[in-house]
Amino acid sequence: MEYITIKENGINIVFGITEKKQIKLLHFSKLDFCESDICKFGPECKREDRERREQFIDEAFQLVQVSLAGYNRPFEKHGNKHIVTAPGYLLTYAGMDDEVNEIGRKLTIYQKDDVVTHVRVETVMQFYKGTTIVRMHNKIINDGDEVQTLEYISSFCYTGIEKEGNGSSDAKMRVRIPYNGWQKEMSVMDYSFGDVGLAQTQPGVYQRTSQVLEVTNTGNWSSKKYLPFGYVENTEAHSSLFWQIEHNGSWHYEISDQNTHFYVCVSGPTEVQSHWFKHLAKGATFETVPVAVGVAGDCFEEALGELTKYRRLIRRPNEDNENLPVIFNDYMNCLFGDPTTEKELPLIDAAAACGCEYYVIDAGWYAPGEWWDSVGEWQESLERFPNGIKEVTSYIREKGMVPGVWLELEVMGINCKKAKSVPDDWFFVRHGKKVYDRSRYQLDFRNPAVIEHVDEVIDRVVKDYGVGYIKMDYNIEPGIGTELGADSFGQGLLEHEKAYLHWLDGVFKRYPNLVIENCSSGGLRIDYALLSRYSIQSTSDQEDYRNYATIAVNAATGVTPEQAAVWSYPMRQGNKEEVIYNMINAMLLRIHQSGHLAELPEDRIQLVKEGIACYKNIRSDIKKSIPFLPLDIADNEDLWVCGGIQVADKAYLAVWKRTMEGKSNQRRKLLGQSCSDNTLGIPLDRLPFAKDGVSVSCIYPCGEPVQFEVQNRELTVCFEKPVMARLFEIKGVQ
Repeated sequence: MEYITIKENGINIVFGITEKKQIKLLHFSKLDFCESDICKFGPECKREDRERREQFIDEAFQLVQVSLAGYNRPFEKHGNKHIVTAPGYLLTYAGMDDEVNEIGRKLTIYQKDDVVTHVRVETVMQFYKGTTIVRMHNKIINDGDEVQTLEYISSFCYTGIEKEGNGSSDAKMRVRIPYNGWQKEMSVMDYSFGDVGLAQTQPGVYQRTSQVLEVTNTGNWSSKKYLPFGYVENTEAHSSLFWQIEHNGSWHYEISDQNTHFYVCVSGPTEVQSHWFKHLAKGATFETVPVAVGVAGDCFEEALGELTKYRRLIRRPNEDNENLPVIFNDYMNCLFGDPTTEKELPLIDAAAACGCEYYVIDAGWYAPGEWWDSVGEWQESLERFPNGIKEVTSYIREKGMVPGVWLELEVMGINCKKAKSVPDDWFFVRHGKKVYDRSRYQLDFRNPAVIEHVDEVIDRVVKDYGVGYIKMDYNIEPGIGTELGADSFGQGLLEHEKAYLHWLDGVFKRYPNLVIENCSSGGLRIDYALLSRYSIQSTSDQEDYRNYATIAVNAATGVTPEQAAVWSYPMRQGNKEEVIYNMINAMLLRIHQSGHLAELPEDRIQLVKEGIACYKNIRSDIKKSIPFLPLDIADNEDLWVCGGIQVADKAYLAVWKRTMEGKSNQRRKLLGQSCSDNTLGIPLDRLPFAKDGVSVSCIYPCGEPVQFEVQNRELTVCFEKPVMARLFEIKGVQ
């Protein structure tokens, strides 16, 4: 076998060219390649096992999995796996381009099947300077005369994710699954392979089970169940592999076994999971959704740091992520979708006095009374705003803030007058009927008339109302797709999603300084197809500030800190510790201030002002920071929660304690003697500047003393009240 070795940015990749002229992806790791790792029969293996080595390589290690309808799979795959695909196993190597562009190194690998299906496949691998991440996609081209039906194509496929080290996968391999859900976003769980059904059936010998770990999204809410992100680590070899699917719709990844190894396949929509297929006529092409794949040590924080750097590189340049302005929004634990001029004016005064820089009028400004099923025209309600909404937006500007409004442009309510007057092809249709969800229709952005409609709304709110910020919400799930003008439901959905991104690009071209927040019932569309365009992401609709700490700590799994909007909503009947806790939830990310600020007593409003002032002092560090997780990820069951950010010469650390009914304090089992009801020990030794010791100061709040000490690069805090939080700055000892 001929090897092609690629070493770039700390990533080691090895391709093998077989005697059959097929290209195999043999290695993708932080570690160097060891040829003996490919054969896992062990040093005492039988001769017949050694002879099967070449057979196993022939059957596995495909660079691309691609399945066309009507072709046999000669090798066993057992179960619902996307491996040994046809014509994937027929493709032969046709060459490679290796170039350097302004981003980094770029490989393009060519394969073809000249005998059976007459298709070509191109694999593009773009490296990024300064990160251990490669962005990949595949393109298939039909060069034959016969129409081919594409049922599956991977964006990334790699066999041998467990191959380094001598121990069994049961002992050394772990996977983290990033669960997501309304009010419980970014809840990351850590499992052994055995925990998720991937136990070795016969360690050291050939195995082929039917068990597959499937992490899948089907529909237009890209992160309603999971984040489009995966992570596996090898604790023996001290390495990890992680990936991010950059798509705003249906996607899928799976982990399972093949020929003594475990593999991962990552893709956009599939026929089995997503009701997707695509007919390819002669000369037609199809390009997969992009996937970013990275390597790191066996440290989740390190992987998130690489992802954070990469996400900044692929994001649309914008002033919002440079300046990190403070946003007030009138919704959460405040007006809750019932705005009026009378209610807004005192809130505007209070927000301006506290130092907010944007002021957003949330849902309800466009209709009197109950409005859920009548939305769609987005005209101001004169019952709510007797002198027009521009009176309020102008007042916001007079107070030195940029005004914003809430929109949900992708839907029309079933009782919207315009929805009743336009043809059905404005909407998703299945089985000849318009698709309903929660008393709303889904607009189809492939339709030019729909684009004209939504462009008119954007132009009106920007030009007539003077808006500089839009909270773009999305509160339905239209399911598998639409049948109109598409080969399959899933293909209709995919084309709509691409059209939506194209429309969004046009909006930012017309209004480059317009800030648009990505919101979908909180964080149900956290993906970097959208977030490479949007500058800010709603992380949650979580209404209990105590639980929001978990989301704040884990936010880096889905989004950069300067894009992660977190609510801070001091309560009418709260106290000073509640205000402090609320503020610290948001102060290392993006502040989404809310709450009835005009009704708070002076001592509590001063804590809001102090928090915002502190934030403005540190936000220049936030935009260039990477995650700092000294106690790893957080869980809603934890009594103590801790997390922060780090830059080259300092770190900021938030620490929360919450005594709540049902909190089991699971973290105490991990921390042992470092954790009690009132004290927590936090190791700081992993910080790169902590070699000679650290100094720690509490930077918020300044007027509410708290006990803490630093010994042997460990910070110990003592929180005696049931609910408390403090923000610390950590520096190296000079």
